Amino acid sequence: MTAWSADAVRRAAADWEWLPDGTRTVGSDLKILDYPDWTGVGVQAKQVDSDRQAKQIIEDASDQARAWGRDKINWWVGDSTRPADLEAELAARGAVHEETVAILALDLGDWSAGSRAAAGITAEQVRTREQYVDLDAVNVSVWDQQPITPDRLDRQLGEDAARGEFRVIGRLDGAAVCTAGCTVVDGVARLWGAATVESARRRGAYRAVLDLRLQLARDAGATLALVKGRTDTSAPILRRAGFTDYGEERILVLPLGAGPD
Repeated sequence: MTAWSADAVRRAAADWEWLPDGTRTVGSDLKILDYPDWTGVGVQAKQVDSDRQAKQIIEDASDQARAWGRDKINWWVGDSTRPADLEAELAARGAVHEETVAILALDLGDWSAGSRAAAGITAEQVRTREQYVDLDAVNVSVWDQQPITPDRLDRQLGEDAARGEFRVIGRLDGAAVCTAGCTVVDGVARLWGAATVESARRRGAYRAVLDLRLQLARDAGATLALVKGRTDTSAPILRRAGFTDYGEERILVLPLGAGPD
């Protein structure tokens, strides 16, 4: 048993962000991030903690996104967002709720592997170029990303280990159907990027990939596993695996140019 308090878990969640090479970021009382085109993510605004009016925050972020040539912003809001009326102001300007994620954590001192994988399901750590190509095919299918280029693949293979990252693949009857990643930072295993092709969902691949990541993370010295799980897909599986809720975050998509009624 380790000593992760609820406040410590929430701080670890707040400190977590994905910054692939080529990401542009600005901001102080919020972060505005412009992700590389290959990710399919676009612009995100997050970690909003400001004394400014919601209207001004939104207008400044919109100006920055337009300067980057973007036509929408994905806003992350939650219980700790300030000002408290930011979400309402976004909705008034035409922002549409896209999804809700649960902040979930598991003390790895209490964790033990689940039951044996379902029939036909296997999970493996990605170590070779061939495995990475299989992984990328899943991501392209699920996330609508651009396929990885040979140059970026070469860089990625060398950079994962240097960043404390690893990736895993779940297979169904030998075919790659699920993939996910993990980054270990200061004892925290950040679980990210889980994707399962639609035809293989509810077959046990996600759970096999989860168990392998938890085992590898604990072997690497992590004492806490942290994940932001979609409330309608992965979150129920994570809760059954022993994860505890620590709040939620919502994503609202604001088309630029939309204004209040």
